[in-house]
Amino acid sequence: MCLIVFAWRPGHAQPLVVAANRDEFYARPSLPLASWTEAPHVHAGRDLEAGGTWLGVGANGRFAALTNIRDPHRPPGRKSRGELVARFLNGDCSIDDYLADVVRRSLEYGGFNLLVGNRNELWHFNARETEAVMLQPGVYGVSNAGLDTPWPKLLKAKAALSEVLDDPQPQALLALLSDAQTAPFAELPDTGVGLATETLLSSVFIASQSYGTRASTALIVQADGALHMVERSFGPFGGHLGEVELKI
Repeated sequence: MCLIVFAWRPGHAQPLVVAANRDEFYARPSLPLASWTEAPHVHAGRDLEAGGTWLGVGANGRFAALTNIRDPHRPPGRKSRGELVARFLNGDCSIDDYLADVVRRSLEYGGFNLLVGNRNELWHFNARETEAVMLQPGVYGVSNAGLDTPWPKLLKAKAALSEVLDDPQPQALLALLSDAQTAPFAELPDTGVGLATETLLSSVFIASQSYGTRASTALIVQADGALHMVERSFGPFGGHLGEVELKI
């Protein structure tokens, strides 16, 4: 998952609103949003290479999602980052205990941002930091750097999310995730991947022959715990592969 914008509004009729794009190589096999056979209370897509996931919901209002931190000079982690989301969704330990364990073992993974929460709390942990942070109400965004790092696509997506928060609907969230406009050269970050790749990765929605946005997810959580989740899947050059809708 490479871009997540979200509104955290405890006490609101819709306390959590999420719009997220998962960017990955098209050749990496995965399954779309579904209830997991061995854990029916988990609803998420699935990475078939390592068995984890990038975003999902579990029992008792549990929510988790992650993005990678882009650092071409750092060796890959020993473990798949997707298991960090899967373990939280499939578990029942407290957020505090779970994050304490993640912090202790963070060096086993490549760089990552992790969001975990329930109906009452939402936390963020960046693997480059030493502790997790409980988020206060607000509109946030995270891509492949730190929380709210002002990359052009993140600023654009956060602004678009703010505009629909009076009456958030899945189709509006998916529309903001479909923006394929790349950033001007002068506004590109320098993450060590070269100008051509920085340009490709600078759009909210990424499309190319081998790498791009594989899934766009809209999630709206109601105060009573009900949720509405829609995921669109994509192939090379942004070809639409299907859509899954979940209401619980």
